[in-house]
Amino acid sequence: VADELAAALARLDTEVFKPVAAPAAGGSGGGGGDKEKRRKKKGKKGGGSAAAADEAASAETGRAGDADDTAVSGGGGAEGGAAGGAGGGAEGGASAGGDGMGADGGAAADGGEGGEGGKKKRRRKKKGAPASREMRLLGGDCRYYMKYKQTDPPTKTVASLFPDGAFPEGEIQEHPGDHNTYRITSEEKRAQERMDTSVVDALREGAEVHRQVRNFAQGIIKPGIKLADMCEQIENMNRRLVGERGLERGIAFPTGCSINHVAAHYTPNAGDDTVLQYGDVMKVDFGTQINGYIIDCAWTVAFDPVYDPLLTAAKEATNQGIKSAGIDAILGEIGGDIQEVMESYEVEIKGKTYPVKALRNLNGHSIRPYNIHAGKSVPVVRTHDPTRMEEGEVFAIETFGSTGRGEITEDMECSHYMKNFEVPNVPLRLQSAKKLLAHINKTFGTLAFCRRWLERPDGGSTHLWGQTGKLERYLGALRNLCDAGIVDALPPLVDIRGSYTAQYEHTIYLRPTCKEVISRGEDY
Repeated sequence: VADELAAALARLDTEVFKPVAAPAAGGSGGGGGDKEKRRKKKGKKGGGSAAAADEAASAETGRAGDADDTAVSGGGGAEGGAAGGAGGGAEGGASAGGDGMGADGGAAADGGEGGEGGKKKRRRKKKGAPASREMRLLGGDCRYYMKYKQTDPPTKTVASLFPDGAFPEGEIQEHPGDHNTYRITSEEKRAQERMDTSVVDALREGAEVHRQVRNFAQGIIKPGIKLADMCEQIENMNRRLVGERGLERGIAFPTGCSINHVAAHYTPNAGDDTVLQYGDVMKVDFGTQINGYIIDCAWTVAFDPVYDPLLTAAKEATNQGIKSAGIDAILGEIGGDIQEVMESYEVEIKGKTYPVKALRNLNGHSIRPYNIHAGKSVPVVRTHDPTRMEEGEVFAIETFGSTGRGEITEDMECSHYMKNFEVPNVPLRLQSAKKLLAHINKTFGTLAFCRRWLERPDGGSTHLWGQTGKLERYLGALRNLCDAGIVDALPPLVDIRGSYTAQYEHTIYLRPTCKEVISRGEDY
């Protein structure tokens, strides 16, 4: 290798940098042939291989007609190119073609990336390719639900579109690990899946409702829309398509529309006239439930393509979390996989580059009937949690990326509330608190609700209350229930002001033979 490098350098000194003589009167063809012979002869004398001779020949041909300064920079590139060929460094080899890569090529010559003693090249962060309007889920696509003979806008319940109860299957992925083949081929596991389909049927129906509602939502979300109006339209469509019947089937939790540095748990209260702006980054998070089986799924809306790398980071991190999840998967390791993908991105906003950080204290979670946070947490950064996922479990895999500090705190006026799943038996003195608790138990149970729903004419459920369910002057009673530990207040979760956050989320079901991404759609 050293001999080839020395020979190449010698030829560069004697041939590439000497003045190029004018071609003879007899034409350039014969002279070119003589030069070719001399080059090959010199290559053999110097102990170089034919490949090294051809390298120098191409360098001479490429530089002969260029100006002197180009020839000099080209020489540096050729030197790097020889080093790339000798040391196995891809960048060094590529640098033979131009001075822009010549410095990298020279570095490869000194250490030889990939060779002994070479310095590891710093990994560049991804900036993300500019996304199309469709990729950013703007405008909606009615063709999705119309293929199932749904109307536009949707008016039919999803159950009526599938009278045989065979709702669309989600995306099927293999479980990670060494035992996956056994699970796929095991007759016992396959028989186990056939025994009881009530869980997966409920999840699939809820997921199809979510897909059709979010396709409708993507069509109405535009700059200038009032967030309260947007949430009402999404929730009314949700109630219509799921066929709302109180706790039996309906909305799983309030529609989140958290903007910019607000990551989660924001929905407008009465009197909130916030309007969506072109430069906002909004997380749209809503859920459906059938017999308590919850679909928790979210995406991010940004009209300005400058935020595309941030959205891509969150989407790809969520997809990686789904890929790493499965029966026997360790939660702490899943978090490490998510973090590696999320933090490989950066985004440039107003001329300043920000690394995308995973919001480390905002996690995915296991889901059980009527219990959206069922005990297990799926971190978005590497932890030492040895807990494993188990067969039959349902998880919400969600990730949040941020241009801020990467941690959330509670702030702003609270809009989300949820009855404690393991509520203590606390005696209540206020009659208004007893009345409110009775309304919550009948209408929402242990599902999340918001103040806006209590103030609707139907009190949160037309099926249960008709137009006589509206509550008035309930805030004192609600505060009393929170103080007693019966109801949990869930304030908005925020990063530092001026930062931007993005979220993507899917619900997965760990079947005996595979994992099913229940909420996967054609949009994301």
